[in-house]
Amino acid sequence: MAGARHPVVEVRRSQRRRRTVSAYRDGERVVVLIPDQFSRAEESEWVDRMLARLAAREGRFARSDDDLFGRATRLRGLYLAEYGDRAIPVSVRWVTNQNGRWGSCTPADRTIRISHRIQDMPDWVIDYVLLHELAHLIVPSHNARFWALVGRYPKAERARGYLEGVAAASGSPLGD
Repeated sequence: MAGARHPVVEVRRSQRRRRTVSAYRDGERVVVLIPDQFSRAEESEWVDRMLARLAAREGRFARSDDDLFGRATRLRGLYLAEYGDRAIPVSVRWVTNQNGRWGSCTPADRTIRISHRIQDMPDWVIDYVLLHELAHLIVPSHNARFWALVGRYPKAERARGYLEGVAAASGSPLGD
């Protein structure tokens, strides 16, 4: 693919490793573990092969705006169906400019934006954030009625705890 950025690759050779090769992502770097006896040609072949495997695996988990909108539609049907059109957003999309919150909703224009930072989180956490923002289409504030709507999601408390843990670990005071 023209113009694609190639990751920095670190090859680690091991005398204990005999036949197996593995790779993992460490931030922006890819670490490839190979047997020490591999030739440079074998190393090169395996690095290419492992980069392709990582790319394929990551591609399977890519989440698009359309996927996000479909997910929001499913959640609306499960937890907010009685609100009819009031709970239908005009758009739901991933954004990269939200560093102080997981998601946001503008009830006036019925748009929902979800931080790209949660794209790799478990589905049940993404669902919680989406339902939280969908509930804002019905109740703009964080009052008791709002939290009752969000509380319909069975994993709401678990997801809140997960997000609080992520925020604490990163040292970021992220909020709703």
